Amino acid sequence: MDKQVEFLVKLRDASRMIAEAANEYIDALAPPAVKEAQKVTTTVQEATFTILKFEPQQGAKLGQFEVAYKQNNLPDKWQNAYNILRNSNATIQNRYHGEDYQYSYWLYAEDKIYRQKLKPKT
Repeated sequence: MDKQVEFLVKLRDASRMIAEAANEYIDALAPPAVKEAQKVTTTVQEATFTILKFEPQQGAKLGQFEVAYKQNNLPDKWQNAYNILRNSNATIQNRYHGEDYQYSYWLYAEDKIYRQKLKPKT
């Protein structure tokens, strides 16, 4: 039973990575006019995300970032933020943020929302 669950989890994660790679490739092939139209999107207020409880993490490539786990947050608040990121196709390569945001946000694994402090504008 454990091997079956482990297999299914690996299969799900691999499928997600394949889908992300395909989406990135499709985006790379899109004409410049389409890319500009995609950039003109409305962002929600950052408070939608800052009300979540984030836990600090450290990665070799990413450096410092934070993760909000579904089970550690209010279900309706977490789901609302998750849905916004999912509908915006927020990935680590295409992070979600607005003009005045302090952080960028993205999804990667199931039941997790990631964020990282934005670099100051120069």
